[in-house]
Amino acid sequence: MPAASNTKSDLGPVLIACCLAMLAVGDNSTAIMAGLPEMRASLQLGPAEVEWVVNAYLLTAAIFIIVGGGAADRLGARRSSVAGIVLFALASLIIALAPAGFVVVGARALQGLGAAFAVAGTLAAVTEAAPDSRRAEAIGAWTGFLMLGFSIGPLVGGAVTHYAGWRFIFWLNVAAMVPAALMLLRHPGAQGGRTISMDWMGLGILAVFMVTLISGLQALAHVRVNPQAAMVPFALAVIAFGGLIWTETRRRQPLVDFGLFSNRSFAIAAGLLFLVMFDIMTLLLYYNLIAQSADGLGMSAVAAGLSLLPLSVALFAFARAAPSIGMRIGVRRMLTGGSLLLALGCAIIWSSFQIEARFALLMPGLFVAGAGIALIYASAPRLGLATLPQSQAGKGSGLLNSCSFLGGTVGVTFGGIVFALTGFPGVLVLLGISALASAVLCIRLHAD
Repeated sequence: MPAASNTKSDLGPVLIACCLAMLAVGDNSTAIMAGLPEMRASLQLGPAEVEWVVNAYLLTAAIFIIVGGGAADRLGARRSSVAGIVLFALASLIIALAPAGFVVVGARALQGLGAAFAVAGTLAAVTEAAPDSRRAEAIGAWTGFLMLGFSIGPLVGGAVTHYAGWRFIFWLNVAAMVPAALMLLRHPGAQGGRTISMDWMGLGILAVFMVTLISGLQALAHVRVNPQAAMVPFALAVIAFGGLIWTETRRRQPLVDFGLFSNRSFAIAAGLLFLVMFDIMTLLLYYNLIAQSADGLGMSAVAAGLSLLPLSVALFAFARAAPSIGMRIGVRRMLTGGSLLLALGCAIIWSSFQIEARFALLMPGLFVAGAGIALIYASAPRLGLATLPQSQAGKGSGLLNSCSFLGGTVGVTFGGIVFALTGFPGVLVLLGISALASAVLCIRLHAD
C-alpha cells in the first residue's frame, strides 16, 4: 500500500522526466528530416538507405510499442520507461558516431525500440502517478511536450545541422535522455504485476503484417511498371493480419488484445491517433521538403523551421488547453471541432500556394492546423485509457501508440507517392480528407 501511495505523491519529478523524454522523442522524429541531405552526402547514402533511415525507426516503434506497453504492466511503468530511455540514448550515441550508412539504419531501428518502451512507459507512468483530479492535466502536459518536440524538430534540426553538423542532433538526444532516466531512477514507483509469458508468435506475425503493408505502399509508386511488386506484399499483409486475428483471439494472454477494440471509445481513440499521426508526420516532412526546395519556397533549413512557429505555438498551447476545453464543451464536440479545424487549416495552407502573397495565408493556416492536431492528439489517449482498468493501462497505451506510429509510417509512405505525383498541394488534399475521416469517427462517440 505505501508503494501505491508513493506513486501519487511524486507527480512533479515523474512528469518532468516523462515530458523531457517526450520532448526528445518528438524532436528526434522530425529534426532528422532537416539533417538528411547532409547525412546523405557525408555517409554517401543511396536512395533506399535514405528511406530506411526514416522507416526503420517508425516501423520498429510501431511493432514493439505494444511490447513496451505490456512491459509497463509487468515491470512497472517507470522501470520500463527507464529501459526505453536508456536504449534511445544509446542508439542516439551510436548514430552520432556512425561511420557508415548501415550503422545508422541499424541504430535507427534500435532507437525505435527504445522509443517503443519510452513512449508507452511514460504515458502509463504519468497516468499512474497523477491523482484522478490531475490526470487529464498531466496527460495534456505529456502530449504537449511530445507535440512541441514534433513542431520544433525542423527548426532545431535545421539550425544544428547548419551550425554544428547533423551528428549533433543525436548528441542533443543523449543530453535530454540522461537526466530523464536519472529522475525516474530516483522515483521508481510501483513494481508492476505478475510475470506474463511473451507472445513471440503474435510479435512475429505483427512484424510481418506491418513490414509487408509498408512495402506494398512503397511499391505503389511503380505499380504500372511492376504491379506484382505491390500485389504480393499487400496479399501477404492481408494474410498476416488474418493470422494475427486468428492467433491472438485464441491466446489467453495475447500481445495484441483485440478485445480492447470492443470498447467503442478505445477503438475510436486508436483510429484518431492513427489519422492524426498520419497528418502531422506527413505535413511536417513534405512541408519541410517544399519549403527548402528551390522550386518551392526557397528557404534555408533555419528559415523553414522558423516558418513553422505558428504550428509550434498552436500545438503546445492547445494540447495544454485541451482538458479544460473538453470539460467546457464536451470531449466529442472538442474532438469533432479539432478535426474540422485541421481540415480548415489544410484548406487555408492549400489556398496560400495559389496566391502570390502566400505568407498572409500560410501562417494562419499552420496555426489553425496545429490547433486541430493538438486537440485530437492531447485527448485521444485519455479517451482510450479512461474506461480501462489500471492493470491494462500499459497494454492499452502500447496499442494506442502502435496505431499512432503505424499511422505516421503509412502517412510518410503514402504521402511520398502523392507528393511525387501532385506536389505539396496534393498532400494537403490528402490530409484534408484524413481530417474529415477523423470528424466522422468523432461523431460516433457517445454523447458526453
